Amino acid sequence: MTPFRLGLTGSIGMGKSTTAAFFRDEGIAVWDADAAVHRLYGPGGAAVAAVASLCPAALRTGAIDRGVLRDWVARTPDALGQLESVVHPLVAADRARFAAETQGDILVFDIPLLFEKASQSEMDATLLVTAPPDLQRARVLSRDGMTPQQFALILSRQMPDTEKRARATHIVETLSLAQTRIYVQALISHIRARHA
Repeated sequence: MTPFRLGLTGSIGMGKSTTAAFFRDEGIAVWDADAAVHRLYGPGGAAVAAVASLCPAALRTGAIDRGVLRDWVARTPDALGQLESVVHPLVAADRARFAAETQGDILVFDIPLLFEKASQSEMDATLLVTAPPDLQRARVLSRDGMTPQQFALILSRQMPDTEKRARATHIVETLSLAQTRIYVQALISHIRARHA
């Protein structure tokens, strides 16, 4: 049987990583877009040479320094577009490999920009992780090195939460860990009952 593909998404600070961990706790395989980028940027990663050709200063001991790359993107007008044209096909290939090689009746794809990049068309359903704006802001600004300016820049690149809500198949508000875990367990049961 073909696995059910669930796209997991949510803006920064909404609790997406925690929600993904709850799926893993239930034995569900999760593909993580951010982890894929880390692999691609790491020593021997498939993106290292191409990214270094765009931003030579980011190449450090055979890997890409994400801090240097972030600074370059912030000060160079068309940098993000150039970077995405190189990295996104490699990320898509990594995701396809995971889908082809991973066993399970449900596969979760943790993709921060799922709706922004129209990747939801590859999924059987989507789950949006969300939280009230004041809670989101408090979570993000409690992270080491995060400033209100950085938070505003990140938000400006993400689709508004209200628009994501309108597009999502399922929505979970991450107000408490226990409540979110129970939701994840219930959603897994719901998917299995409908797609057995």
